[in-house]
Amino acid sequence: MLTVVIPAYNEGSVIAVTVFDVQKVIELNNLQGAEIIVVDDGSSDKTAEMSHKSGATTITHPHNIGYGRSLKDGIRAAKNDTIVITDADGTYPIDMIPVLLSEYEKGFNMVVGARQGENYDESFKKKSLRLVLKKLVEFTAGRKIPDINSGLRVFSKKEVLPYFSKLCDTFSFTTSLTLAYMMNGMFVKYVPIDYMKREGTTKVRLFRDSMRTMQFIVEAIMFYNPIKIFIVFSALLLLFAGFNFVLSFAFQKTITFYLGLGSILLSVLMFGIGLLSVQLKHILYSSGESNKSHDT
Repeated sequence: MLTVVIPAYNEGSVIAVTVFDVQKVIELNNLQGAEIIVVDDGSSDKTAEMSHKSGATTITHPHNIGYGRSLKDGIRAAKNDTIVITDADGTYPIDMIPVLLSEYEKGFNMVVGARQGENYDESFKKKSLRLVLKKLVEFTAGRKIPDINSGLRVFSKKEVLPYFSKLCDTFSFTTSLTLAYMMNGMFVKYVPIDYMKREGTTKVRLFRDSMRTMQFIVEAIMFYNPIKIFIVFSALLLLFAGFNFVLSFAFQKTITFYLGLGSILLSVLMFGIGLLSVQLKHILYSSGESNKSHDT
């Protein structure tokens, strides 16, 4: 049995259609016991009213608090363990849910719809920012990721709840979920999906939300794999040192020689701090595991 969670903010014109599409998929695939939860995140239109009329369980926030928080509240309220999340704006192909469920039943911890098509590759600016964020997440996770923040995915309520304190309440929820699963060695499967044309206007603020996502990614590196960020800084300092040594020998400048030497020392120090951060992480993890075993 599954629960479909749909966060919605000012989607009164389309939410009933989205709920109907989900209901149709549930009926056609005989998914008995399935429920649909719409979380209205403080909409100023008739989103909650239209959701309720369409037959979905409706949770309402008194004011807008965030995409991630809406998903968390919907997941907490779910009666079933298998969770499907999707958006209310008609961009995700609801008829692909059975395909994702089929893959999920093969033993994956999470199955994600990887977006493609002309509606996904919109403006050059959006594509460029998305690529930068994708490369940062791949650097953190250490593997290729087709779509870091797709909003169509399947996972287990029981498995995701322990990560809630580490998952964002904002637009970056799906990115943080991807990293949480990847960095904890869980099995994630990507299924290509067509991304549809959006109904209504986007709620995403490209630059602001991208900066928030980048901030979270840096925090995630420090939490999951801190040595990576220290290695980057260490490598940059070594490059700076090499550049100064070249200038020193080419122009016989003493100051550039000492700048290069200082950069090497800082690079070694930075790498040492990285090693210490890894050891501290292992100590904290071992302490946490020890406390868990004592509790049981």
